[in-house]
Amino acid sequence: MDTQHLQAFVAIAECGSFSGAGERLHLTQPAISKRIALLEDQIKAKLFDRVGRQVVLTQAGNLLLNKATNILNEVTAAQREIADLRGDITGKLSVATSHHLGLHYLPPYLREFSTRYPDVKLDLHFLDSEHAYHEVLLGRFDIAIITLALEQDPRINSNELWQDQLQFVAAPTHALATLANLRLADLSPHQAIMPDINTYTTRLIKDLFDRENQPLDITMVTNHLDTIKMMLSIGLGWGVLPSSIIDDQLKVLDVSHPPLTRSLGCIYHNQRSLSNAARAFLEQLKAPTPTFTSA
Repeated sequence: MDTQHLQAFVAIAECGSFSGAGERLHLTQPAISKRIALLEDQIKAKLFDRVGRQVVLTQAGNLLLNKATNILNEVTAAQREIADLRGDITGKLSVATSHHLGLHYLPPYLREFSTRYPDVKLDLHFLDSEHAYHEVLLGRFDIAIITLALEQDPRINSNELWQDQLQFVAAPTHALATLANLRLADLSPHQAIMPDINTYTTRLIKDLFDRENQPLDITMVTNHLDTIKMMLSIGLGWGVLPSSIIDDQLKVLDVSHPPLTRSLGCIYHNQRSLSNAARAFLEQLKAPTPTFTSA
């Protein structure tokens, strides 16, 4: 089977559409359709059914999907290991990262790495930390730079790189901003703006409120911390943000609570051998932050 045909097949299955697969693979929709037609002709079976505007796998498609994914992973691993035998730092390095880390932590490291290793093609994807964690488990990324999970899967190798101190904040005009010696019970009646309850960060806050038997009224949800910062700054509620992005648009609330920190770091699958490029990037992440100036 042609690996390009299998790539198109897996991309359609994951994206749920031919157009989405085309965007992922940088191909036109007719080119994607042709690859699937050739693959179906080769295996003498239909792989997709069209149900309205949706594309769903047939029984044959479901049978092929896992095997196709494994084949593509094995081909990629073979190419990487052969290059690594020569000691080359080349090829593609697929990295998943959260928006917060990608915007506020990684830019100097990415610039330094791309300058030092120009033959490495960085394939960077912005995902929620929880989604990135799942994708690494499935073997779809070499590494992920994310907020580390509260409970680690034994298949994942986790390296803490930074600690994010979290602060309760609101707009200076918010009713809570002028009060001292606040308790969690004082925050409960006011609406909060936070990431989704399934995120590692919000689970940390929810656990804090649960231990004191206090309700947490989350009325607006977004997983982009910079968006939360904007909404808090115009007085729509209170929230919890990393100290690194707090400025004079926000007031740190005088709340009595245990120190709140979240671990940030790098993960990769234990059963996936790291390429020379991935090892070089990990070493760079553990080094002092490179000097970064915008062009």
